[in-house]
Amino acid sequence: MIPVVTNPKTESSASGGRNSVRIIGGSWRGRRIAFPDIPGLRPTPDRVRETLFNWLQSGVAGARCLDLFAGSGALGLEALSRGAKELVFVEQSVAASHALQEQLTRLGGQTRARVVEMGASRYLRSPPQPFDIVFLDPPYGRNALAEYIPMLDAGEWLQAGALVFLENEKSAGAPELPARWELLKSKSAGEVGYHLARVNART
Repeated sequence: MIPVVTNPKTESSASGGRNSVRIIGGSWRGRRIAFPDIPGLRPTPDRVRETLFNWLQSGVAGARCLDLFAGSGALGLEALSRGAKELVFVEQSVAASHALQEQLTRLGGQTRARVVEMGASRYLRSPPQPFDIVFLDPPYGRNALAEYIPMLDAGEWLQAGALVFLENEKSAGAPELPARWELLKSKSAGEVGYHLARVNART
């Protein structure tokens, strides 16, 4: 089992209610993921997740993946269901990270995943281990993609050819990407804008 890494100074903002979303495909298809009712926690909608994993197709199987603002864990758990080799979930809320660990145990996915209980910027200051797929879905309203895309690009977090899923408000448009990143797909659904980029080798 891969151990849980916790940050005891992180404070919970859970308000006590429970919500759930459904895993769309793979070995856990139809299983529901429960998560706390935390202000600002908004799982990626089913329609968007379905499109994303159609984009990724067989690239998920055997991949090492990072869910950087994990929240409910819907993106990372979907990837595990579809055969990802390893998932690192980064989530600073105590309530959300504990709920995610419970879901991993219930689904039997704890041997392929670990939950890191800390903020994304702190995690990205640790020694990097390259990933094949990164899910970057930060809180809306503060242009966080503009902050975290350069942080991912500057470190050795991304394998050559890595795929990065980016989610933001539809009104914000497609995010600005570093020179070696290539925008492959860009769509919207309701108020959600979502994009898939490939990271090419450094020149």
